[in-house]
Amino acid sequence: MPKINAGRLLSELRRFAQFGAYRTGVHRPTYSKEDMDSRRWLAQQYEIVGLQAHIDGVGNVFGTPHSARRSLLIGSHAESENHAGWLDGALGVMYGLEIARTFAETPDCAGLPIAPVAWADEEGHYISLLGSRSFIGDIGEAQIDRALNVHHGLPLRDALCTAGLAGVPRSLVEPERYVGYLEAHIEQGDALEASGKRIGVVTSIVGIWQYSIAFQGIQNHAGTTRMAIRKDAGIAAATLAMAIAERFPEVAGPCSVWTTGRISLEPGAPSIIPGKAEMLFQFRDSEMQVLERLDAVLREVVKETATRTGCRAEIVRTEAGKPWYMDATFQGAIESAAERHTTAYMRMPSGASHDAQVVARKLRAAMLFVPSIGGISHHWTENTDDADLVLGCQVLADAAETILRGESR
Repeated sequence: MPKINAGRLLSELRRFAQFGAYRTGVHRPTYSKEDMDSRRWLAQQYEIVGLQAHIDGVGNVFGTPHSARRSLLIGSHAESENHAGWLDGALGVMYGLEIARTFAETPDCAGLPIAPVAWADEEGHYISLLGSRSFIGDIGEAQIDRALNVHHGLPLRDALCTAGLAGVPRSLVEPERYVGYLEAHIEQGDALEASGKRIGVVTSIVGIWQYSIAFQGIQNHAGTTRMAIRKDAGIAAATLAMAIAERFPEVAGPCSVWTTGRISLEPGAPSIIPGKAEMLFQFRDSEMQVLERLDAVLREVVKETATRTGCRAEIVRTEAGKPWYMDATFQGAIESAAERHTTAYMRMPSGASHDAQVVARKLRAAMLFVPSIGGISHHWTENTDDADLVLGCQVLADAAETILRGESR
């Protein structure tokens, strides 16, 4: 089996974290100078390994082997959330680079083609999962024209121009060129740590359903309007939140989660009864029937809340991502590789979205998780033990060899 260079992996992970270093994490938003510097550095590293490197029109960085054989894509996303962690995304990117280097240096593996990749904007600064969705042909030019930065409103077209990507073609997947795709990621939760496991073999990636819910009441004076005649939109929003907390556990699956991310009131003054309340709400699960069941209950409790409070209600589903199952053969390769190095592994679903669920629509795909200390992610204190970082890369390298040798038989 190929033996990765543990010292080099850890050194390069920390080198990559210098692009946009922020406290013990990174601030490397999509198409920022720090993000583009990191992508150009990656392209240089791919060339040094002996790969043909290029950055496409949305910032995806590809390392393409000079081989007629089908290659195995390995990677993740290179950008970060704002003022966030040093491993989210970067881990999988650097695993791809290290495994490509290891295979190139290992005589028995030199003919097994690894294609490292760094996707753009998985975090959704402009469009969630932009890079991988562009790669599979799921993003049109009109959508790119309309997209704005969610934090400061800069048009995506302007950001691409500043990043030096205006007019650069977008790469589209040619399925016949690839065996499939592997991605490694920190877990971003505490399931592995809490169970004493070091490797997670991802079975599925959740679907995320998101909603905008609005209640329209009657805005009036808070001191002179009798309680009996009020139609308080703020009360309606609060009532709905509590109804969800009571009803969802009755119909949820074992892995279901839900969140009211924001409640805003208009006009938002202490002496005025809110005439309008808006809620942003989402739930996640890896089973479509559970997602549909939660959707039905949500619509039911919204209707009940409107009747109870006398407010008009409107519910709009703004996102309805499908859960996706990882390839069974690839899962088996990861699990067998983990078993060679540790007994501390488990199969588990992913509660967060990843590029793997997009790529899986065109190629066979699978994921590996390593633990997040304290379950922390999307924060600059995010971290993973060095020993787990090394173990995860070695397991993924072993799985990659198994998959590619299986293709050659």
